Amino acid sequence: MYTRENYQKIKERIEKRRMDAEAKADLRRSELEIRSPEIKSIDKEMRNVGLEIFRAACSGADITPIREKNLALGKRRREIIMSLGLPEDYDEPKYTCTLCQDTGFIDLKLCSCFREALTLENIASSGMGRLIEKQSFENFDLSSFGAGTEEYKRAEINLNIAKSYADNFGKGCNNLLLFGSTGTGKTHISTAIAKVVITRGFDVYYDSVQNIISAFETDRFKSGYSPSYEPKADKYLECDLLIIDDLGTEFVNQFTVSCLYNLINTRQNRGLSTIISTNLTPADLKARYDGRIISRILGSDYTLLRFEGKDHRIF
Repeated sequence: MYTRENYQKIKERIEKRRMDAEAKADLRRSELEIRSPEIKSIDKEMRNVGLEIFRAACSGADITPIREKNLALGKRRREIIMSLGLPEDYDEPKYTCTLCQDTGFIDLKLCSCFREALTLENIASSGMGRLIEKQSFENFDLSSFGAGTEEYKRAEINLNIAKSYADNFGKGCNNLLLFGSTGTGKTHISTAIAKVVITRGFDVYYDSVQNIISAFETDRFKSGYSPSYEPKADKYLECDLLIIDDLGTEFVNQFTVSCLYNLINTRQNRGLSTIISTNLTPADLKARYDGRIISRILGSDYTLLRFEGKDHRIF
């Protein structure tokens, strides 16, 4: 689901948020003790009362009188703070999330603030950050395909299949091949799927086929030179959903074909889902790639969605 890297990044961010809130509260507490010697005395006494309660509880003694004393001290402390023209909770930590008090967890489960931060981080690291801000299922304009036309019917079918794919993602290895000319909605549909899948907590990466192959090439030539080198292509092999854009625009040679086969085959063997977007037709793909690749991307594991119509990016 969520990547370890993003999970750790958000966990550290929330921990820092909590420490900052408590550090600022400590400063305000010190300020109060300077402004009111009585508050300083009360704080010292309340710490001693805490020890008294602990000892009484351990010995089985009645702690009611000690608790009443503690409540009286707390009440007097609040009165002094308000007499200084300050809110009674002036020196209490002001947490960003009041539900979990910036721990990130409620009853050992992720707090909503943690989940929301993870979603935003996953969007940022997916490679689709700006696209997701603009493109979704809600603003996919079917009317631009011309109501009642074959293009409209095809776009509506594609939209419904994509929505179902996103809503049911995670139930088995499901792959899509989106093909059609430029500007017919392939990227918009891919982005909309990614947005829903990320929001549901899955790890998604989107990248062009050129960048993906470049990452494999970098790993091939640099991994042997430094023991601390971190592979760039592993994320493409491990994420829950990989969206490969512009298949067919890469330079085809033995290395690129080997990379594509390894990527597609490895993901299928691991039960991970892939969406491939291309301007090429299935016939074009068969003419461009060898049988090993074609048998996988045109096989039964992939649902083929044909996109038709004019280029909506320029009209």
